[in-house]
Amino acid sequence: VQLQASGGGLVQAGGSLRLSCAASGRTFSSYAMGWFRQAPGKERSFVAAISVSARSTYYADSVKGRFTISRDNAKNTVYLQMNQLRVGDTAIYYCAFRRGAVQPMNVMDIRWYEDWGPGTLVTVSS
Repeated sequence: VQLQASGGGLVQAGGSLRLSCAASGRTFSSYAMGWFRQAPGKERSFVAAISVSARSTYYADSVKGRFTISRDNAKNTVYLQMNQLRVGDTAIYYCAFRRGAVQPMNVMDIRWYEDWGPGTLVTVSS
C-alpha cells in the first residue's frame, strides 16, 4: 500500500484547508486511517483517525471542533478538513494506515500504524 498526502499550503490564521490522502490498492476499505502532524523541533503527534466504516472518528483535543476527518472508500481517499486554523497548526501532516478495525485504546499511538505516506506541509501565518 502506498499513501500520498496532498492539499497542504500557506494559509492565514482563521482560514481553512482540506488535506487528502490517496491510497493505492484494492483493500482501502479495510484500513483504519489516521492523520498525524510534526511541527519543527517536535515529535510526531496524533491529529485524527477514522474507522473502516467511518462510523467512528477520533480527534486530538487540540483540534476537536475545528478539524473533521472523513473517507471515501470508492476513491481510496481519506480527508482532513481543517477550519479555524491557528499558527500552532503549522506542521507537516502525515497519513497512516492499519489493516482492520480501529482499536480505540491504540488509535492515537504512532506505533499502532503499519505504514505512512510522505507528508504535506501546512503553514499558517498570523
